[in-house]
Amino acid sequence: MNDSFPSAAPEIPVSDVAKAASYYEKCLGFHWDWGTKGLGQVSRGGCRIFLTDNEFRGRADIGTPVTVWINLNSKDAVDALYETWSSSGARIADEPESKPWHLHEFTATDLDGNLFRVFYDFAWELPDRGGRPESDPEREEARARLTAPTSNDGNRSD
Repeated sequence: MNDSFPSAAPEIPVSDVAKAASYYEKCLGFHWDWGTKGLGQVSRGGCRIFLTDNEFRGRADIGTPVTVWINLNSKDAVDALYETWSSSGARIADEPESKPWHLHEFTATDLDGNLFRVFYDFAWELPDRGGRPESDPEREEARARLTAPTSNDGNRSD
């Protein structure tokens, strides 16, 4: 089996494609590839994002904001992007911080309240962790519960 899998390209709901694309370009460093109404695209490096407005989505409202996680290669890279975005006028919700769940992260928002959580997973650097294990008791227990046989009424037999 080939484990190769392409990067996801999220669709982000926005109220105005042109305004959103301009913000992504000026404040977040993306390239405005195409689109001004309905559907547009911005990209940066290997990251591609689709911006869609209410008319394109067939909705009267923008809906719930989405969260996009952006995985960088080091704490320094997270801090550097934070500085770049801050100095270019990006809306910063949370400053960089190393969290108890072993992610060094900050959060920014776009004009419509969609969130960008920029992070680095530093668990593999911890001397007592050696990275995140492929298997742990909590996940194995959850897998067992989810694969347990069900009764005829659709409930788990356990």
